[in-house]
Amino acid sequence: MSDGAMDRQVPSRTAPANGVELGIETLGRDDDPLVLLAGGPTMLSWPDSLCERLASGGRRVVRYDLRDCGASTTLDPEAPAYNLRDLAADAAALVGTLGATRAHLGGVGVGGMVTQVAALDHPHAFSALTLVSTRPVAPGPVDDDLPDHDAATMDAVFSRPIPDWTNRAAVAAFVADGAEPLGNDPEQSRAIAARIWDRTPTSEPPVHQANQLGIVFGRLDCTPRWRERLAELTLPTLVVHGAADPFFPVGNGEVLAAEIPDARLLVLDDMGSALRDAAADTVAAAMLTL
Repeated sequence: MSDGAMDRQVPSRTAPANGVELGIETLGRDDDPLVLLAGGPTMLSWPDSLCERLASGGRRVVRYDLRDCGASTTLDPEAPAYNLRDLAADAAALVGTLGATRAHLGGVGVGGMVTQVAALDHPHAFSALTLVSTRPVAPGPVDDDLPDHDAATMDAVFSRPIPDWTNRAAVAAFVADGAEPLGNDPEQSRAIAARIWDRTPTSEPPVHQANQLGIVFGRLDCTPRWRERLAELTLPTLVVHGAADPFFPVGNGEVLAAEIPDARLLVLDDMGSALRDAAADTVAAAMLTL
């Protein structure tokens, strides 16, 4: 970033929202339009490169950790005492905490589910949506017209021995080893896993596992369904999906774009389940048009 006015703050800073503290990182000028990026589950699901491109494009970018992840309030990811609607309310409340009237809200993976529900339940808080590598139903059995996880890939990735979650190098190697089957960059995945490990607030293995794999989301109450409400959305919406995503295959993104009025679908041929640094320019350019 060549502009000396650009401000990068410490990732471990927290902000109060909806009765909890959320870990945030801010780039850009305070008076620029706000782009709020929900973690999937941690803020590092949004690459530095993409956040920097958005800030250089005249946006105040705030990425944040969901509850029980990163620098956010962490209690017990094995028995979360909140639901999907609470996470959606967190996003809406954070807009106000940050002093904005409305925000362009983005979400990756499970964060994309939070983003959809937040826009439906709190439409006054948001001006645009970006949905990345996500789908219009909660974790669990999918609708008949939605492609489910690729079974062979899931077996290969999740049948591996679980690492020692207290060992930074072992965790980073575990994530890197599972990256290629998911269509992701192994070295980028290794580096992000190490940073996630560094930001995990405790040495307890369940907390490390939740930060790395987002397993807390499978334990949340995500009812009621929201897919049938997608036609209510009137916000400019960008749906980004990887053509090589075996976790949420691209048909999920196609359905989202078809059911949200006037949504734009951006399919990236060389992307799997995670945003790649190489796609930062393309994705940022599309987001800046909303």
